[in-house]
Amino acid sequence: MSLVNILIVDDKEENIIALEALLKRDDINLLSTTSPNDALRIAWENPISIALVDVQMPNIDGFELVEMFKSNPRTKDILIIFVTAISKESKYAVKGFGTGAVDYLYKPLDPYITAAKVDAFIQLARSQDEIKAKNEELTSYAIMVKNSADIIATIDAQSFRLKSINPAVHKLLGYQPTEVLQKSIVDMVLEAEQSKFRNKLLSIVNNNVSFAVAEFPFEAFDKHFVWIECRITYNNKVLYLNMSDISPQKSYEQDLIKSKEESDRTRKAKEDFLASMSHELRTPVNGIIGLTSLLRKTELDGQQTKLLDLLDVSSQSLLGVINDVLDISKIEAGKFNIIPKPSVIRETIHSVFDLLKFKADEQGIELILNIDSELPGVLLFDPLRLNQILLNLLSNAIKFTERGFVKLNVNVLQRINDNIKVRFDVADSGIGIAADRLDKIFDSFEQAEPDTIAKYGGTGLGLTIVKRLVELKGGELTVTSELGKGSTFSFTNWYKVVDKPIEPAPVKVVEQGRLEQFFGVNVLIAEDNLVNQFMLSKMLKDWNVTVDIVENGQKVIEKLNANNYDIILMDTHMPELNGYQTAKHIRINFEEPKRSVPIISLSAATFDHEQQQALDAGMNDVLSKPFQPQQLYDKMKRLINEVPMLKPVSEK
Repeated sequence: MSLVNILIVDDKEENIIALEALLKRDDINLLSTTSPNDALRIAWENPISIALVDVQMPNIDGFELVEMFKSNPRTKDILIIFVTAISKESKYAVKGFGTGAVDYLYKPLDPYITAAKVDAFIQLARSQDEIKAKNEELTSYAIMVKNSADIIATIDAQSFRLKSINPAVHKLLGYQPTEVLQKSIVDMVLEAEQSKFRNKLLSIVNNNVSFAVAEFPFEAFDKHFVWIECRITYNNKVLYLNMSDISPQKSYEQDLIKSKEESDRTRKAKEDFLASMSHELRTPVNGIIGLTSLLRKTELDGQQTKLLDLLDVSSQSLLGVINDVLDISKIEAGKFNIIPKPSVIRETIHSVFDLLKFKADEQGIELILNIDSELPGVLLFDPLRLNQILLNLLSNAIKFTERGFVKLNVNVLQRINDNIKVRFDVADSGIGIAADRLDKIFDSFEQAEPDTIAKYGGTGLGLTIVKRLVELKGGELTVTSELGKGSTFSFTNWYKVVDKPIEPAPVKVVEQGRLEQFFGVNVLIAEDNLVNQFMLSKMLKDWNVTVDIVENGQKVIEKLNANNYDIILMDTHMPELNGYQTAKHIRINFEEPKRSVPIISLSAATFDHEQQQALDAGMNDVLSKPFQPQQLYDKMKRLINEVPMLKPVSEK
């Protein structure tokens, strides 16, 4: 609590001392003087609440001093109590009250009356100070409301009519405040949104919500609409609204939504194109590989066998290029998955090293492997992608090294608890890379020199894939090189140390010529590519399977209506009715047992979501093109044996 300042003015020092002794307490601050002139100075410099003024003083008496106080705006509100020894006649009292006094104390002073009167006026002074502070606060608030850039309004909670509104309504909506007073705030909202806005206000009132925020379009005077954010407070049957123009933010949000929708359309178009490209490229390659496999089962002379070997190498090379292009496309589309699992890292490293050792020996290049003895046995990583990274880097190094060495160093840089930082360095003594080309070699379809493709071959995608894979795994790829002396590619990553690897499922290897015959199995093939129709038909007939072939989903439905089949092999991309639509139709519209006929998707799709789409459509399994006969045989055998009503794989 702030102290109340009390001024004592008396020409006799002993009277002042007596009053100070009488009034002294902790919640007041006493100031005193024997000079009226000095009293004026003190009152000017200090906020005086009460003044005890002696009437009879030389030069300037008490009445004159009080008149001076009252004539000055700074001191006019001081509560004046006259202290006098003169008569109590009415004329003196009237004169004192006329000058502005609020009371009299008569000498000799009664201590109890004096203390009681002063205490009462102290309380009055405090009340006046509070009222003054509130008035100043209200004045400031009124100025703030009047000059606010936001609309500030009070609304009757029953009728929703405006009780007050500030001038900002003219700037934001074009209305004068007097034009909208006593009108419903709901009527100011865009007509299509009025019901929703009314329900929002009703909900706030009915549920006694103290604060809420809502965004609605308001109709301006010139009929255009303005997006307004309403911050609503509810208290004592009155709604208080603070309303801001958020049209720029809304416009930005709409632009973002449109941009996202356009981005989604572009992404979808790209995914559709990639899916189509995958199908169109991999489907004929599947036919080539399948026909090559079938031709090997026929009687061939030495020259024909050599030609088939060349055809096989060429088709596998073409498939590698297709896979590179699709890998880049999938990474850019955000559809490339890294799947870490507990694996033996040395096995992955050695599998790549051993695979390329023969190629390096053929070229007379020394292939060297150094693995840090501190490298743990089992780490959490994606073996397939690490294999792909190392295979690309090492085969690249071998390709661009005419003599000398290619070295793979694997070192543990740091260990924190169960996490280790590992660096892989692939160094070579090859042709090297010019300094001005180092920042280009990771770009798609770029090579170190313009004539590199003509001299060494390749698509220029290998290093791009490596960089993207390393970054997807959370690592970093760097390169140092000197033209004519060799290059070193390094990548680092953190790996978690784990206890043991996941045991792979045992794989039963069956030679192509020794596959068991099926017994009494009828298969429907749905495939629109003539080469693949022929290849699949020949393959299945070699397994003693009865085959019907159609080229679209509509004919699948017609055939299944007319005949019973033990399994359906269906391409997903077909004219008229695609594989997904056909599978859904079978699962929904056919009766048992045809509804549950096993369906294998034979698709050139490489995206995970496409394979999942096939399973969601009701297909039992997915086999991606190109595939080996053994893979198809195993899936057919499993599905036929899983369905009791179907025939056994071989005659017993």
